[in-house]
Amino acid sequence: MKLNLFMKFQTLLYSVLIILFFTSCTTMQKAGVQVKGENITIDFNKILYSRIIARIDGKMTILGGYSPSETVVISGKEFSDFAFTEASKQQINDNIGTGTRYIIKGMDSVLTKEISIVMYDDFPGMAIYQVTYTNTGDAEITIENWTNNHYLISANADTEEPKFWSYQSGSYERRPDWVLPLKQGFKQQNYMGMNASDYGGGTPVSDVWRNDVGLAVGHVEMVPKLVSIPITMPTSDQATLGLSCETNKKLKPGESFTTLKTFVAVHTGDYFQSLSEYRRFMVKQDIEFKVPPQTVYEPIWCAWGYQRNFTMNQIYGTLPMVKRLGYEWVVLDDGYQTAEGDWYLLKDKFPNGDRDMKKLTDKIHAEGLKAKLWWAPLAVDPGTDLIKQHPDYLLLNQDGTTQDISWWNSYYLCPAYPAVQEYTKNLVIKFMKTWGFDGLKIDGQHLNAAPPCYNKAHNHAYPEESFEKVPEFFKVIYETALNINPDAVVEICPCGTSYAFHTMPYMNQPVASDPESSWQIRLKGKTLKALMGPSTAYYGDHVELSDNRDDFASTVGIGGVIGTKFTWPVGAKKNSKIDLTPEKEAEWDKWIKIYRMKMLPTGTYLGSLYDIGFDRPEAHAVQKDDRMYYAFYADNWDGKVELRGLEKKAYKIYDYVDNKDYGTVTGPIAKIDVAFNKHLLLEAVPSE
Repeated sequence: MKLNLFMKFQTLLYSVLIILFFTSCTTMQKAGVQVKGENITIDFNKILYSRIIARIDGKMTILGGYSPSETVVISGKEFSDFAFTEASKQQINDNIGTGTRYIIKGMDSVLTKEISIVMYDDFPGMAIYQVTYTNTGDAEITIENWTNNHYLISANADTEEPKFWSYQSGSYERRPDWVLPLKQGFKQQNYMGMNASDYGGGTPVSDVWRNDVGLAVGHVEMVPKLVSIPITMPTSDQATLGLSCETNKKLKPGESFTTLKTFVAVHTGDYFQSLSEYRRFMVKQDIEFKVPPQTVYEPIWCAWGYQRNFTMNQIYGTLPMVKRLGYEWVVLDDGYQTAEGDWYLLKDKFPNGDRDMKKLTDKIHAEGLKAKLWWAPLAVDPGTDLIKQHPDYLLLNQDGTTQDISWWNSYYLCPAYPAVQEYTKNLVIKFMKTWGFDGLKIDGQHLNAAPPCYNKAHNHAYPEESFEKVPEFFKVIYETALNINPDAVVEICPCGTSYAFHTMPYMNQPVASDPESSWQIRLKGKTLKALMGPSTAYYGDHVELSDNRDDFASTVGIGGVIGTKFTWPVGAKKNSKIDLTPEKEAEWDKWIKIYRMKMLPTGTYLGSLYDIGFDRPEAHAVQKDDRMYYAFYADNWDGKVELRGLEKKAYKIYDYVDNKDYGTVTGPIAKIDVAFNKHLLLEAVPSE
């Protein structure tokens, strides 16, 4: 009896010591436990609901109330309440760096829950999660869905509408803005799989921010995963976000299931900071962005102005003006091929086949220009030789049907099938060696993701391989192209979809991707420079897609590469709305000279200086050498603008478009009075 009492006392003492040990770096709450990082604190209550507290620049901000942040669904029922049982910690040092891992445990009637939270010293605002559930019941269960990092965000009472801005990472056929304000009743699932027959994929991060602080969640797996990262605004003063995944995982008694590796991060300013930190974390995990050749910064003319029914005379006839204006790339767009998949040359345009295509690239090169070829890989048209000869190349749905690519009335090829990868590699070799092209314009909304493949000929380990290996498919293209020509430009244009991050290392020129407004050009530029690096050669797409079809300022001001698809001479294409008239020629000449003189894409885009949602007017900044460049955008503005990011010294301020002198200011922050319509581009030059 005495021995039993002693053992009970010993067990109790041991439990108390564990709690005291844990609170050396965490603080016990009245009903749970608190985990502290440098800039982020996570409060758990007694049933392991949690809330996030930002601790930035000495200020503590509670973002919202407690919510069931990590849950599972079993037989249609959500399991969210887990009684807190114990906590522990350990120091770690891995490929990411040094840090601390915290383990928090809880239980309910049929499951135990173990939350692993890693705080890395080098990522002070981020917490990395994995959650393990163990079946402690006496019957088999099926986990149908799991959710990590689901949080409430309360509005800042001092903020006028909108209360929140957001970064939405899903891809949809309607091609919505990636960055937008939230309104009451808003819901977007941001599913990373297919949201239409040929629209899917994205970057696995969602972000909601107020005017003082923001919150991001996502996953940090090394391949794409079929998760959702929904954002909602259910009430006028509250938003939610989180990450969930369908799983259908069966667990026998005693068996365990562990979620993907997910994260939550806090930040000030807009979403640029969280996406930059996400990229930095992924680079630590060996995602590599290679240094691009200088050719990626050269301005572009595309023959798409003549569309698919172009003639060779139209292209040859435009080359002198392309050269005269100073554009350096010529893109042969859609319309040279018999069909997607076969990629045979049309006889009416290339009667001598490969020789005529080589004649075109030779002519482009003779003008001192470079040649880029439009191409839509992974697409194959019905009735093509490719399907007849290789029906095994097709991606098949579970019912055995083909997956449609709506834009070209084509079918998907399977990106994970080695034979498709080899066929694609050989096409790149033909385009660049036989035909003589210097780069590739890879195009199509279907390229951002692929549905699960059930083609038995492919022997997939699981159907989702086709989705997860899309980046591997593009790696084959990218490495083949650069092995042939180290100065090759590989552009991927996923036609309005929200760019899949895991594919980004296998391109060196992202693009505004059929923007529907100048606003989209700017927000996509900010997004892609966060995800690919601040000196990324972001191509603003054809200027004719911008507001008023002539808004070079939106691309130039944010450090983008300019391009156009003008037709010339006037009348070369019947009823063309984009003829390069003498008036336009003067405007195009003006902007390409500004672009070439400043070359802002080679500078460093400073996306954290301005909040694209809450700062007015909208502002962007680029640092190049010892100078700062600012771009302000508004329909009409008459008032002060703030020049941030200056050193503590004097600068002369110039409008480098209209050659206006704004005098001298002193950093680190300066304000000047301005009045402008649409845009104002300024240069800050250190005073001698």
